[in-house]
Amino acid sequence: MTTLRLAIVGAGPAGIYAADILLKAERSFDVSIDLFEQLPAPYGLVRYGVAPDHPRIKGIIGALRDVLDTGRIRLFGNVLYGRDITLDDLKQHYNAVIFATGATRDADLDIPGIDLPGSYGAADFVSWYDGHPDFPRQWPLEAKEVAVIGNGNVALDVARILAKHADDLLPTEIPANVYEGLAASPVTDVHVFGRRGPMQVKFTPLELRELGELRGVDMIVYDEDFDYDDASRAAIASNKQVFVIDKVFSQWRERETGQASRRLHLHFYARPAEVLGTDSVEGLRYERTEPDGEGGVRGTGEFRQLPVQAIYRAVGYFGSPLEGIPFDERRGVIPNREGQVLDDQDQQVHGVYATGWIKRGPVGLIGHTKSDAMETIKNLMTDQASWWAPAHPDEESVVELLRDRGVEYTDLDGWHRLDRHERSLGEAEGRERIKVVPREDMVAVSRPGEAATAPSP
Repeated sequence: MTTLRLAIVGAGPAGIYAADILLKAERSFDVSIDLFEQLPAPYGLVRYGVAPDHPRIKGIIGALRDVLDTGRIRLFGNVLYGRDITLDDLKQHYNAVIFATGATRDADLDIPGIDLPGSYGAADFVSWYDGHPDFPRQWPLEAKEVAVIGNGNVALDVARILAKHADDLLPTEIPANVYEGLAASPVTDVHVFGRRGPMQVKFTPLELRELGELRGVDMIVYDEDFDYDDASRAAIASNKQVFVIDKVFSQWRERETGQASRRLHLHFYARPAEVLGTDSVEGLRYERTEPDGEGGVRGTGEFRQLPVQAIYRAVGYFGSPLEGIPFDERRGVIPNREGQVLDDQDQQVHGVYATGWIKRGPVGLIGHTKSDAMETIKNLMTDQASWWAPAHPDEESVVELLRDRGVEYTDLDGWHRLDRHERSLGEAEGRERIKVVPREDMVAVSRPGEAATAPSP
């Protein structure tokens, strides 16, 4: 029977779901799957892109762990595509590759002053507070007044972490350096800006409710933003999520404020126009907008400005190009047709596939990734005639390649060691887990013979 040797680059939800779907599919060939991940640990954005106070969302890790623990997938962590292993290498060892590298960069916001010191991308901040090993361990939290630009879940995560009292994050897996940084923050006011109205937000009711539960933080909304147009009223009447969001806002508008030490402001119909300042961020200038009657908004010509000393843009994620793989610079994705990668002539690149955010862009929740992977796997299975014919298809040859190159790769047993170590660190402080942050320490814990002398985070 034919055996499909498949490489998947990226061990986040997209890559793991793709592997699981293929293993469970009815097929006329055997399957051998290797997952390559640039970080020493798996799970991608679930581990490094979800706020630490989101235990419900992080429950997805349990399902992903079950897939890896079937023993039918090999994990090669701490392996960077393009450096440690290349496309030519993959062609020598596999019949096909699926890229599931996600979208981890911040999308640009093209307004004057956006590059001033004190202006940050939300993705970088998320990576810091989630203990990503490739980001500095210190973050400049010196502003009393902060602006967050965006109306999606990431914007609310960033605003919540900035406004939340650090002690309330201690039950989570927040790294020690992050707790210390947030505990010393002088922040008093966090302002969230969205250019559309409150009934056109991109965040979920769950995210919104969580904001209102913050201890010692007043939720501030402004009556001028709640003069609904016909489209907003229709959305409330026809969409359950929008109905709940309206209900939450209505409750907040009736609350008494003024007693809390911190405030979280939500500004709608506010289009950022300019970051103010000379040597660093000093304020934000924005234009009031209004509904245009066609589902969008238009400028009113009324400009306002607000003093802030830091700005976080949370206007979306953007994919990164991969060596030897076509890339759409405008959309930040690998060009593809239902997961089949296309060249610049719109012709299929045989043996190369994509799934997840690098395939379709950073839209949808983690659960949408399953249906996305199903589409890619379906096409992969029907493309058997165009698979690569590897010269070295045996499984051990890849191990030898990485060893010969001196790659300190981590495997599934190593992840289990790191997982146990992080849990033991947390248990000592009455917490579920404390992440090990430095890459070299993660590798030291993960690789055989080194766990006994593993350092603390």
